[in-house]
Amino acid sequence: MDERYYDQSNEQKAIQTKYPSINKRFEYLDHTADVQLHAWGSTLQEAFEQVTTAMFCYITDLAVVEPLQTMEIEAEGGDMMSLLYNFMDAWLFNFCADPFFIPRELKVISLDRVNFKIRSIGWGEQFNLDKHPQESQHD
Repeated sequence: MDERYYDQSNEQKAIQTKYPSINKRFEYLDHTADVQLHAWGSTLQEAFEQVTTAMFCYITDLAVVEPLQTMEIEAEGGDMMSLLYNFMDAWLFNFCADPFFIPRELKVISLDRVNFKIRSIGWGEQFNLDKHPQESQHD
């Protein structure tokens, strides 16, 4: 469970009630480097979606992110592990660089297990320090 320890503004509370809650099939595990993301799903696509969502939930409270824009991300790898890494890295790049996009939700559109290619779409908005909290505690 993800517990947030901050006072929500009225705007943040309104956003939380406006949209459905985030489907969380992940947990955070302690790790000497920082944190380990443990995610699961009924399909490999769902597991990819969930571990990437876990990464963004660790950055901010996705419940206050509004699905105002869409972004499509594609990635390739040499094997399944590098595909996952490159997939998460591609999403993280678009968060760290212009347009500073943070997805509230993302879906894998296609996953090619032979050629190790993936396409996905995310719904979210531009990250805003005034709107999206960063100081949080995670269980």
